[in-house]
Amino acid sequence: MLNVLMSFQAKILPLSSSTYANQQAQKAYCVVTKDSVVKNVSIAFLDQLKADFTKRYGGGKADTATAKSLNKEFGPVIKGHMQYIIDHAEEVEKLLKVKVQVSEVKNIMLENIDKTLERGEKLNDLEAKASNLRNEAQGFKKQGTRIRKKMWLQNMKIKLVVLAILLFLVVIIWVSVCRGFDCTKQKNS
Repeated sequence: MLNVLMSFQAKILPLSSSTYANQQAQKAYCVVTKDSVVKNVSIAFLDQLKADFTKRYGGGKADTATAKSLNKEFGPVIKGHMQYIIDHAEEVEKLLKVKVQVSEVKNIMLENIDKTLERGEKLNDLEAKASNLRNEAQGFKKQGTRIRKKMWLQNMKIKLVVLAILLFLVVIIWVSVCRGFDCTKQKNS
């Protein structure tokens, strides 16, 4: 099933429908397969191979190695990965489908978390606006009460002034009619 594995530097081979590549930094890895092999199986092989290679040689040993110096040590590992993929292609494909589903669910959950956080922020904004509105309403109520009391006092002052004027007019009329304050005196003519 998996016919050839090639590693090359700073070159990317033209890809056909049966060739899949994984490029990282300046190294690219290519798997050539039959058309019947699902693309995800080849990609899984490359990912598994990359993980194993990085685990073994990630500390810098691969960077200083000369050409083909790791073939004896890593060659059997490549063959083992190839044989595993050939023997368990259906299982690998099923596992990949599950991984894709898990990834989709994870993405949906992350989107839901983002939406929940945005909703939380909007709720916080709404709460702040409601608090500001409540404070403004209380201030408006206090100002309204103050103005109402002021207007009542002003109204009472006006009523008292009008009453005082009326009383003054009554007294003037009384004095002019009675020619004094005592109207009970009879006039001797």
